[in-house]
Amino acid sequence: MDFRLTDEQQILRRSVRDFGEAEIRPHVMAWDEAQAFPPELFDRLAALGLLGIQIPEEYAGAGLSAVDYCICIEELARVDPAIALSVAAHNGLCTAHLFLFGSEAQKRQFVPRLARGELLGAWGLTESSAGSDAADMRTSASRDRDGWVINGAKTFITHGAIGGLVVIMAVTNRARGNHGISAFVVERGTQGMSAGKKENKLGMRASDTSEVVLRACRVPSDHLVGQEGEGFINALQVLDAGRISIAALSVGLAQGAYDAARRYALERRQFGRAIAGFQAIRWKLADMATHIEAARLLTYRAASLKDRHRRITREAAMAKLFASEMAVRTAEECVQIHGGYGFVKDYPAEKYYRDVKLLTIGEGTSEIQRLVIARHLLAGRD
Repeated sequence: MDFRLTDEQQILRRSVRDFGEAEIRPHVMAWDEAQAFPPELFDRLAALGLLGIQIPEEYAGAGLSAVDYCICIEELARVDPAIALSVAAHNGLCTAHLFLFGSEAQKRQFVPRLARGELLGAWGLTESSAGSDAADMRTSASRDRDGWVINGAKTFITHGAIGGLVVIMAVTNRARGNHGISAFVVERGTQGMSAGKKENKLGMRASDTSEVVLRACRVPSDHLVGQEGEGFINALQVLDAGRISIAALSVGLAQGAYDAARRYALERRQFGRAIAGFQAIRWKLADMATHIEAARLLTYRAASLKDRHRRITREAAMAKLFASEMAVRTAEECVQIHGGYGFVKDYPAEKYYRDVKLLTIGEGTSEIQRLVIARHLLAGRD
């Protein structure tokens, strides 16, 4: 088995890395303080093909593989995890759901606009009382003449206040349980849909997270995405791939934290020499680098299986679980190596530390990942 990247993938990594260093790094702390996704970055992300990474060229996408996608998210997260989170949510949730399960007419209408950056996508599953138990949602949709009327509210929605369209999951037949939830595409400006509370977050602050409120929100019948009643089942498939996104984001964040720690250890002098010369620091760096590589391999394995159209539920959960928890430990060690300077905003360590915790929560907590993995192991699934 060859784990080396192709020449094309090496070029892709360098291109996204150069973009991140030139277009994102100088503004990281300003965007974090503003708690706003920078609109000026949107067109530049689209021009590089980063808003339709895995979408085929016929739908205006870049037509890249799942492994390529991981490389892109990883390199963005290495510089600013919040921007990587927005790109991942746009690509891996909203756009992916429409491309995988939308009708051909829906794909032609919406996917090219998302891939070209004309629309920023959001995806509405979570509710205030339905987090890990997402199927217990209260948002409902009922038939009305030639369309549907949606009522409810979604919370913790990336791009909830600024997205151009949202894929919303809503109950259409409560008696059917998981098979009674459907998905709908709702465009910004649709009467009855509005942005609710914008969350004031610990980290990932440049990525918009807001409520989406739906009050007698009417959409036409052709805005039903996929089969009626299969929206939640489709959402689980979207989440499988989305967990690879979070694993890649975790690897990138950890790599950025390691790079910062290594650089500081080589520059900071104590007792007459660089602290990188002390065994305590050297062992920390060795462990960090080793754990990052292990997480990267788990992530790329899951992505490679996706590229081969294999089932990825277990592998994606393993990658997300290991990579996100590894990233938390790596970010903590980055702060520790910086000492007191790791606690102030003059150095990048504290932002990696603030950003990282979300990765063990979003798109399924670590506890949910363990449940998913155990279910597969105990059922004897390969």
